[in-house]
Amino acid sequence: MAKTVADQLVEMLVNAGIKRIYAVTGDSLNEVNDAVRRNGNIQWIHVRHEEAGAYAAAAEAELTGFACCAGSSGPGHVHLINGLYDAHRAGAPVLAIASTIPSTEYGTEYFQETNTIKLFADCSHYNNLAVTAKQMPRMLQGAIQAALNKKGVAVLGLPGDLAGLDAEEIMTAMQNFHPEPVIRPSDIELQNLASVLSQHTKITIFCGIGCAGAHDEVVALAQKLHAPVAYSFRGKMDIQYDNPNEVGMTGLLGLPSAYHAMHEADLILLLGTDFPYANFIPDKCTIVQIDNKPERIGRRANVDIGLCGNVKDTLHVLLPLVSQQTDSSFLHEQLEFYSEVKKKLDTYVNDTGEPGNIHPEFVSRCIDELASHDAIFTVDTGMSCVWGARYINATGQRRMLGSFNHGSMANAMPHAIGAALACPGRQVIALCGDGGLSMLLGDLATIVQYKLPVKVIVFNNRSLGMVKLEMEVAGLPDWQTDMHNPDFALVAQAMGMKGYTVNDASGVRAALQSAFAYEGPALINIMTDPNALAMPPRVEFEQVKGMALSMAKLVLNGRMDEVLDTVKSNYKHIKDLL
Repeated sequence: MAKTVADQLVEMLVNAGIKRIYAVTGDSLNEVNDAVRRNGNIQWIHVRHEEAGAYAAAAEAELTGFACCAGSSGPGHVHLINGLYDAHRAGAPVLAIASTIPSTEYGTEYFQETNTIKLFADCSHYNNLAVTAKQMPRMLQGAIQAALNKKGVAVLGLPGDLAGLDAEEIMTAMQNFHPEPVIRPSDIELQNLASVLSQHTKITIFCGIGCAGAHDEVVALAQKLHAPVAYSFRGKMDIQYDNPNEVGMTGLLGLPSAYHAMHEADLILLLGTDFPYANFIPDKCTIVQIDNKPERIGRRANVDIGLCGNVKDTLHVLLPLVSQQTDSSFLHEQLEFYSEVKKKLDTYVNDTGEPGNIHPEFVSRCIDELASHDAIFTVDTGMSCVWGARYINATGQRRMLGSFNHGSMANAMPHAIGAALACPGRQVIALCGDGGLSMLLGDLATIVQYKLPVKVIVFNNRSLGMVKLEMEVAGLPDWQTDMHNPDFALVAQAMGMKGYTVNDASGVRAALQSAFAYEGPALINIMTDPNALAMPPRVEFEQVKGMALSMAKLVLNGRMDEVLDTVKSNYKHIKDLL
């Protein structure tokens, strides 16, 4: 039997290190599916929804460096879009195979016809459609190298009829190159930076995902400068652990200590971060930014010195040029402030809530204490993200994945699928909101089908919690944010998973211990307090005014019970504001 284009595609994927394809098979994708079956060196993961497949591929790519998903003509690859946007914005190298209608039918408004070039233009580094057997291997090589070297999504459009044709051998397309150059500023630039650093005694370092792999260099620099170290959510797992100078995270989900350290500094060193919230970055101090993508420099902050370089490469050369600071008073002030902030974080850990309204902070602390040293956490966008950001601690081996740049709901559970397949033997814990889980609920069946020991923890607050808070601080009464949920534990059991429901704080730890000890997949449905507030690092007067206005509107509309529940649930937060 002659080698087909589909056979050639699968061979090239195997050679590029792809271990599996996340997809729903059908019509135009069937030739590729059959080539996977016959090849035997790559796995086909049958997800229930292509969006889940794209999320799973994104998680695998973040953990291992490269992954693949696919969607069949029309609706199949349209369903990929949200997960691919998330992967692309996260810089996760993902190859998407978008199979299409027969090439002979292009331009005829054929059944399920879509324009893949237009469809994927905004969420890819490479996006082309092969229509001949000679094109396919060269295009696939280009797509693979674009995904790996530009860090993001590459899309290859593949007509169903082309996949079944005889392959054309193109020897130059059989290799992939993924060089890793040393990128750092010039010697003169680094000497100038060292001189500037020596002129300041109140320096704060702020780290992003670009600091991954540079933990030791960041800590060494911080200790030389006596500088507190703050970080973004994506930078947390790489920077927080074994770091005596860390003062927590800033941003919408962050802590007052990191915000304080940045706003009290006279120089801020931004390392490997494209942190999007400009209102959390001060504008009345010297700002130095180091990024391996120079086009990002200065687009979030009023930067005085902008340098191009990888953080690890740059600090390796910078460190010998930096003199040891002698004045550590600024650092000690910020660490004392951080100590007080951490004590306040324990407020709702110690006060565990009431039956049916368990404080999510307490739940998160229990998860942190019981999870393994190298656990992989996935977090839904919304309140689950808040609790993960504030209460799950780094160890140097833990990872945390989320839709941090795209900010989509429903990512945690499918991210966990990709993580569990990519890293067998490691504990995978998905922190899901009830709203997020509901969106892609069907892919619990994928977890069961592939016997993935994922632990799905549902923070069931019966509402779109973050949206509810957003409306309240804007002075709007929350409206259409309530969730009428099924019993998620029973749904899990019906799917073939172990299911637990926890209504009282006294049962949280036991349920988690039982689920974590269970060898298969498990879902823990925890009834959390819908009125728990995620207070930002700095509360603006307009937010306080908005919350008061929202509460007044609720009273006027006869919803006094909700006002009382909110006050009762958050009395300690409210006391801190007064």
